[in-house]
Amino acid sequence: MTGDISFVTGGAGFIGRHLVRQLVEQGEHVRVLDIDCSPEPLPKETEVVKGSVLDAPVLRKMMRGARRVYHLAADPNLWARNKVSFYQTNFEGTRAVLQAAHVAGVERIVHTSTESILKGNAKTDGSIHEDTHLSGLSNMPGAYCKSKYLAERAALEAASAGLPVIVVNPTLPIGPGDWKLTPPTRMLQGFLTGTFPAYLQCQLNLVPVEDVARGHVLAAEKGRVGERYILGGENIMLSQLLMMVEHLTGQAMSKHCIPYWLAFVTGAVNEFVSDHFTHKPPTAPLAGVQLARSSSKFQSIKAQTELGFKAGSLEAALVRAIAWLSGSGFLKAQRKEWQTAMTLVDGIRKERV
Repeated sequence: MTGDISFVTGGAGFIGRHLVRQLVEQGEHVRVLDIDCSPEPLPKETEVVKGSVLDAPVLRKMMRGARRVYHLAADPNLWARNKVSFYQTNFEGTRAVLQAAHVAGVERIVHTSTESILKGNAKTDGSIHEDTHLSGLSNMPGAYCKSKYLAERAALEAASAGLPVIVVNPTLPIGPGDWKLTPPTRMLQGFLTGTFPAYLQCQLNLVPVEDVARGHVLAAEKGRVGERYILGGENIMLSQLLMMVEHLTGQAMSKHCIPYWLAFVTGAVNEFVSDHFTHKPPTAPLAGVQLARSSSKFQSIKAQTELGFKAGSLEAALVRAIAWLSGSGFLKAQRKEWQTAMTLVDGIRKERV
């Protein structure tokens, strides 16, 4: 594949920058379109354009000669002051990318969806897998989930119409390089800094961000058109996750578990205040509280068997994430308790986990 051109939307984002690095390392020429580049530069070989996926002329230019398109550009937050922006970026942006890819005649399009639309749809406490049926837009909590639901549906409809689209649904990525602080990293930061004095017990699925990026490449290489692949890692209860973080850092985590009804009321009040008064992100977005209500576990069987996808150690990913948050200034102060994590990081890097 040396010399192939890959176009990555959202390539300066959390997953995107790891994907770009992997593509460059395997000899591809990578073009990136992102509306907001982070402080950490992308590989020097990368062709970067600052812009929006809603800009059709820019999309046409960036896709010219491209063999593969990875569409990651999206607003990943669960709250925004302007709710319409979710639909513009996540849904209309996806339609624009699909249309441009159709005109350009690219060989493969990997559309990055989300685990949230699968979890938001779950009516039971069983397992969520690649063939989980999405029953409808009305079941999606919040504007983010609704917009991503519409985007995935547009991608799968395009595949049915003959466009070579493969869908991947990462669960909650964790690791270094999350400059925009997506919800999983913000959650980790909140517990480490004491911003979250209590927690709502819930089932999570966390996956190393580097493996999510690799899963995108595998989907482009081996994925079947029109199929969905869950790029998931370890299923873990939030209380267990906090115990793991406490073990890694030596820093006591919250032991105060609140009931769902209280979390819901708190989330609703916080979001109302954010919407109408502060215009700043709420500590606990209501959609996040609603998603936490499901205790379903994720399975990535199709991704494992068809793509050869395999997620690495969650503990190692947490170590990398904590070290990065500390080193990048996202934690209030360097604490002695984090020396354990720093020591583990050095060992992990030497073993190239």
